[in-house]
Amino acid sequence: MEGEEFQLHNTMTKQKEPFRPRVPGKVGMYVCGVTAYDLSHIGHARVYVAFDVLYRYLKHLGYEVNYVRNFTDVDDKIIRRANELGEDPISLSARFCEEFLLDMADLQCLPPTVQPRVSDHMSQIIEMIQKIIDNGCAYVLEGDVYFSVDKSPDYGRLSGRKLEDNRAGERVAVDERKRNPADFALWKSAKPGEPTWDSPWGPGRPGWHIECSAMSSQYLGHAFDIHGGGMDLIFPHHENEIAQSCAACPESNVSYWVHNGFVTENKEKMSKSLGNFFTIRTVTERYHPLALRLFLMDTHYRSPVNYSEAQLESASDRLFYIYQTLHDCEATLSQFRDKPPNGRITPDTKNCIDKFRKDIESSMANDLHTNDVLKDLWDPLKAMNALNSGKGGQKQQASRILSLIALEKEVKDVLTILGLISTSPSEVLLQLRNLALKRAQLTEEQLLQRVEERVAARKNKEYEKSDKIRNELAKLGIGLMDNDPRGRIWIPIVPPEKEAAAA
Repeated sequence: MEGEEFQLHNTMTKQKEPFRPRVPGKVGMYVCGVTAYDLSHIGHARVYVAFDVLYRYLKHLGYEVNYVRNFTDVDDKIIRRANELGEDPISLSARFCEEFLLDMADLQCLPPTVQPRVSDHMSQIIEMIQKIIDNGCAYVLEGDVYFSVDKSPDYGRLSGRKLEDNRAGERVAVDERKRNPADFALWKSAKPGEPTWDSPWGPGRPGWHIECSAMSSQYLGHAFDIHGGGMDLIFPHHENEIAQSCAACPESNVSYWVHNGFVTENKEKMSKSLGNFFTIRTVTERYHPLALRLFLMDTHYRSPVNYSEAQLESASDRLFYIYQTLHDCEATLSQFRDKPPNGRITPDTKNCIDKFRKDIESSMANDLHTNDVLKDLWDPLKAMNALNSGKGGQKQQASRILSLIALEKEVKDVLTILGLISTSPSEVLLQLRNLALKRAQLTEEQLLQRVEERVAARKNKEYEKSDKIRNELAKLGIGLMDNDPRGRIWIPIVPPEKEAAAA
């Protein structure tokens, strides 16, 4: 853990702070997971890619990380959807939990250490609610239990909201029986058509917020290092978590509250409630999951990301360049893997690597500026391409190969931190080509037929027809290659109109 000190933005203090875990060498991190009642959208992808990068970077720094990400499988939205479909709510939620995990695997998000579900932690939730009641911070009303915000003198310190701003009906349930309109439910009494559990206050189920307080304390203790989620969770969810956790145990404390920015469309937050969302599957049916991941990381995690196909096309193009470079590098180095030549890397390569390391360390240590890291990659990638195509005498050859080996390692190490590495560059290239054909609505056979038509046109000196075929295919995202040294007939490209939109 040497080098620049890692700085992480803390929502509580509204500033970047040096990251110093409570226990040296160990990190406890809790990230609020999905409410599993439907396929996840790219707003969810933004959250979990951002925290996957943080998880990977902490591990890269040498920390032992206990990463907890929950599933909400008991919730009003789940119950409504299950009743619409005539399905058991817990079964429906379990199905969408599995779908979510498939999406996360596609996006190369590492599995957390623990992935607890609300339905498996009722005893911990009930025990915490009882402690809050015993400490005089909650009250029972006809089988419902409400947290009394008046008992939390610091309520609002995370969000900066004043208590009088929390009007009932604005993400706070309306109930005339409550002592304060801003009081929120810890336990909801049983209602027809809902799953219920026995409790000291009668059958019912937990409110939304209590689950994370109970599960975070179960797996990380009452005081831990990082609590994360989307900015929409700052209020009321995380604000209420702080209040109820401290009411149950005064020693409760989170050192760093970390929140990511929204995904927007036309500068409006993307969400299921607004109906302007795209599921992860909708996007990955047309674009490679790693292109979506790259697109999301190309903006700093705390800034909003404006979704557009033009930006996804650009991300896909950059991903193709990265993997074509890695593929060419593998081909060049295949005969030298077991027995590298004797010699030294070139001075230019050493300078490139030294600068690359310094730039990456600076970008990541400064609150995870992955957008800068992606820019930092291009110099070593260009150097790799130059070395891939280079020739020379035996001494020059040895230096070239050793330089290429060194650069490949540096680039792959960084791609691993970013979660963009794959074991098979050739497989990723094939997937990118197939998806480009799908977007162009062409089969490989149809494309090759157009290529043959163009070859015939050029042979007959029908250059206008030849150019027309090239331009038509370019508009579809297919770039034809003439006399390509790699023998490629075509590559995916950004269609000109989308290139202009992405600029």
